[in-house]
Amino acid sequence: MPEPAFASTFDLLPLRVESLRFARNGRTLLEDVGFRLEAGRITILLGPNGAGKSLLLRLLMGLIQPDSGTIEWNGEWNGEWTGHGPSSRHAALGMVLQKPVMLRRSVLANVEFALARIGMAARTRREVAQRALEQAGLLALAHQPATRLSGGETRRLAIVRAWSQQPRVLLLDEPCANLDPHSTARVEDLIRHIHSGGTRVILSTHDLGQARRLADEILFMADGRLREHAPAEIFFNRPASRQGRDFLDGRLVL
Repeated sequence: MPEPAFASTFDLLPLRVESLRFARNGRTLLEDVGFRLEAGRITILLGPNGAGKSLLLRLLMGLIQPDSGTIEWNGEWNGEWTGHGPSSRHAALGMVLQKPVMLRRSVLANVEFALARIGMAARTRREVAQRALEQAGLLALAHQPATRLSGGETRRLAIVRAWSQQPRVLLLDEPCANLDPHSTARVEDLIRHIHSGGTRVILSTHDLGQARRLADEILFMADGRLREHAPAEIFFNRPASRQGRDFLDGRLVL
């Protein structure tokens, strides 16, 4: 994909998270979460359902704010730049939710709409959108209604819609949840392609197989706490926490 003129030049990394806490209705959902991420890796937030992975991604994106603690992208607190529009800092960070919403338009129009929102000139939107769809294996479906896509096709469209805006960091929340193996493989291939192009990928999953296939490093979460932060090879071979060992052995994580 060509580098569009509107792409952000704001370098988000390193990401520093310190003493993060988030509670609702008297229940603590995240407690004392802290880590630092550098450039050049695929980071996977791994852990059982309810561990706090999706919540942490929303906090990193700035969709919600923590009760306490700090989230700094290259020294800038994310709460200072969560506004909308084509600002360089906001455009540098993209996110795909676990249940993405498709516009009731064509596949191509979904991508063009995203490009229009961040200020790309009309004369170049179609070309960039078509190139993005081609790299996601969706160009043949460009004029189909997006709402009629299969589950796997919908996930790829949501990812490529975010990626077409050339974020420096892309957050993916359970991108392959409930997909069949063939669709999962297509999504994982797209994630690898995005990473190889220089976009930093941070994704959540509870799928051990997917984590083994994709991860360079693991943030393992359980019960709202970060239990381990380690290179993938070390985590899978020598987990340091009881919760990590239980998870890898298929036991309930308590």
